Order: sequence, then C-alpha cells, then structure tokens
Amino acid sequence: MDLSSIRGAYTDLDDIWEYIAGENLGAADRVIEEIFNAIRSLIAFPDQGHERPDLSGRTLRFQAVGEYLIAYAPNEKPLLVIGVLHGRRSPRVIAAILEQRS
Repeated sequence: MDLSSIRGAYTDLDDIWEYIAGENLGAADRVIEEIFNAIRSLIAFPDQGHERPDLSGRTLRFQAVGEYLIAYAPNEKPLLVIGVLHGRRSPRVIAAILEQRS
C-alpha cells in the first residue's frame, strides 16, 4: 500500500490505537490492522463505500470498519484517505473535521 494515500489519517490512526491500547494492546493492533485491510480493499475497489453528500461538498465516500468510518476520495490516484473517524460522532462534527481537511 502506498502510505502517502493515508497521510490525512495518520493522526486519526495514532489516536485510535492509543485510545484502545489504554485498555488492550492486542485489540488496538487488531483494529488498526482491520482498518488497513479495509483501505487496501478500497484501493482495489474505490466505489464500494457509500456516499454522504450531507457531510462534505467534496466527492467523498465512507467505508465502515467496526465503529469507525474511513472517509476517502475515490477519484484520487492514489486513493486518498481523508480521515478515520468514530462513527458515533455527530454528523456536524464529522462534517467540520472533513471541511478542515479538504
């Protein structure tokens, strides 16, 4: 995987790992691995996520992985991951984060 494709999500992935690792290191590693596996799948099939035009004016798609959402630009080459956000966040908060990163 071209790691430049996840540059927008590095901090998110670190935060997710640290939060989960506070309780269980093995679980933190598994969640991050699941997210990386999902990103690899998105690289091969970028249209598999769902659209949420209410969250961004930019053409983004979202793929759920457990409790997290991978926000990515499917038309970028290489595929660009904008962020990995907890799915229980308020849609307004998610939209504000995505706006800052676009």
